[in-house]
Amino acid sequence: MSTITAEALSATTLLRFATAGSVDDGKSTLVGRLLHDSKSVLADQLEAVERASASRGQEAPDLALLTDGLRAEREQGITIDVAYRYFATPRRRFILADTPGHVQYTRNMVTGASTAELTVVLVDARNGVVEQTRRHAAIAALLRVPHVVLAVNKMDLVGYEERVFAAIAEEFTAYATELGVPEVTAIPISALAGDNVVDASARMDWYGGPTVLEHLETVPVSHDLAHCHARLPVQYVIRPQTAELPDYRGYAGQIASGTFRVGEEVTVLPSGRTSRIAGIDLLGEPVDVAWTTQSVTVLLADDVDVSRGDLIVPSKDAPATTQDVEATVCHVADQPLTVGHRVLLKHGTRTVKAIVKDIPSRLTLADLSLHPHPGTLAANDIGRVKIRTAEPLPVDSYADSRRTGSFILIDPADGTTLTAGMVGESFAAPEPVTDSDDDGWDF
Repeated sequence: MSTITAEALSATTLLRFATAGSVDDGKSTLVGRLLHDSKSVLADQLEAVERASASRGQEAPDLALLTDGLRAEREQGITIDVAYRYFATPRRRFILADTPGHVQYTRNMVTGASTAELTVVLVDARNGVVEQTRRHAAIAALLRVPHVVLAVNKMDLVGYEERVFAAIAEEFTAYATELGVPEVTAIPISALAGDNVVDASARMDWYGGPTVLEHLETVPVSHDLAHCHARLPVQYVIRPQTAELPDYRGYAGQIASGTFRVGEEVTVLPSGRTSRIAGIDLLGEPVDVAWTTQSVTVLLADDVDVSRGDLIVPSKDAPATTQDVEATVCHVADQPLTVGHRVLLKHGTRTVKAIVKDIPSRLTLADLSLHPHPGTLAANDIGRVKIRTAEPLPVDSYADSRRTGSFILIDPADGTTLTAGMVGESFAAPEPVTDSDDDGWDF
C-alpha cells in the first residue's frame, strides 16, 4: 500500500461518494478494483480475499469480497448492507458507500447517498437502463446529489462496442436531465478486467474521457461553509454545577450547516426566544468562530430555556416554524404508509408526534408520470405527502439544506423507520430550462 504523509492528507480535499446499480451490475467488483488498483488494499486483506476465492474454486481473486463482508453477502454473491470504505490518493481523500442493488434494500441506498456529493450508477452494458437504474437516478435527484457518474460496466461482454455505450449513455442522460440532475459523466468500463477504472483502457481507444478514479480525483467539491444557513440542533444541555463552574450552562451539538460567531444574535426555535452568543467551546477550548460538522458547546448571554431538540439559528436567517410539512418521500418499510397513519417525525434532534394528512401523488419511475392521490405508499415507492405535526418544527427546504430539510417517519409502536423525507420541491429544475410545463417530473 502506498504511503501518504499526514501533511499530504491535510492538503487534500475530501469526497464522499456512493455506488448504486441493479443486481449483478458489478458494484462491489468496481469498488474492489478501485481499491486494488489504487493500491489502497492492505496485504493481509488481499491474502484473505485470495484464500476465500480459492476456497470457492475461483482462479483469480474475487475483488467484490473486499466490500461484501457479511456471510450472507458472500454466500449469495450480493450486497445487502451499506459497506463504507475509506481510502486516499495523493490528490484526494475518499469516503465510499457501496450500496445494495436489490429493490428491497432501497433504504440502504438512500442512507448511503444521503451525504454523498457524487453517486456512481452502474449499468450492465448487456441490459442497459432498467427500472432499478431509474430508481437510483431518481433517488440521486431527490437527494440533490450534485454529481452523477454513469459507469457502463461489462463492456468486455459486448466486445467494447462504442455504439452500445453511446446508446445507454444517451438514454440515461436524457432521463437524469429530466429529473434535474445537474451533471452526468458517462464512462465505459470493465470492472472485472480493470478497463477505465484506475488505468485507461487500450481496448476502447474511441473513448477519450477520464477513468473513474481520474474523475473522482478531479470533480469539483464545494464545501462552502460561509454562505449556507447556520443551524445548530441542540443535543445536550451541559450544567456541571461544580465549584469551578457554578453557573456554566452550555448547549452542545454538532453544527449542521453554516458558521457561528461569538457576539452573533441568535434565536432558539421553536420557542422564538432570542439572545446573543457569549462564547463557543470547541474541544474544551474557547473559540471565536465554529462551522459545519464541528461539535461545539454554545453559551448564551441570557438565561433562555433551551433543551434537546431545539434549534439555534442566526436571528437574521431563521427558518419559519410550521406544523404542516409537505415533502417528497421514499417509503422504505414493508408496512405501507397510508393517509391517517399516526407516526413519529424525527427532524434533527427533535422527535414529535405527527399524522399523514394526505398523499397527493406517487411517482411512476418508468416514465416519470404521476399517480394522483394513491392513498398509500408501498415499500420503495416515491411520492408526495402532507404531514401535520403535534408541535411546530423549524424546517428548511431540502434544496437549501440537506441536513435541516430532511426527516424520517418512525413507527411509534416499535421504532421502525418507515419513510425518508425531503421538505419542499421534489426535483431541481432541469437545465436548460424549457417552456414546457414540466408535468412529467415536478410534483
